[in-house]
Amino acid sequence: MCGIVGYVGGKKAAPILIDGLIRLEYRGYDSSGIATIDEKLNEIALVKEKGKIKQLVDKLKVRECKGSIGIGHTRWATHGAPSSINAHPHLDESKRFAVVHNGIFENFQEIRSELISEGYVFLSETDTECAVHLIRKYYRNSLKDAVERAASKLKGSFVILAMSLE
Repeated sequence: MCGIVGYVGGKKAAPILIDGLIRLEYRGYDSSGIATIDEKLNEIALVKEKGKIKQLVDKLKVRECKGSIGIGHTRWATHGAPSSINAHPHLDESKRFAVVHNGIFENFQEIRSELISEGYVFLSETDTECAVHLIRKYYRNSLKDAVERAASKLKGSFVILAMSLE
């Protein structure tokens, strides 16, 4: 079980995401993280940490996440040990797409093997990382279409939040 939260609006996203994660911490306390779109730098700012949300908040005092669009996640580990690397959100190699998810991708080993054979590089042990690579693979000027295609390939019970610089 995990908790996911997203925000799009006129305010700074990071404090709103953290507030949401604090409210969802009972859904997972192995790790947490947020990603925001920094519009000025045109990049995704990512901060994630092993442990309770307090550790993430402490890390955010050093590494600020600017922007008014973001996603967050609090994790109860199902695939991959509790660690900063396995914490969500996950980015693709280009760092233009970010994903969080709740649930399990039952066919992630098969998809992971297929994506590795196509040259995609995995940094974590999570099933979630398959989703971000599939979204990048299927992206053709529409994040919605890419997420729908990726979701149709994944089997299981899940919810995905994705964002992109595109």
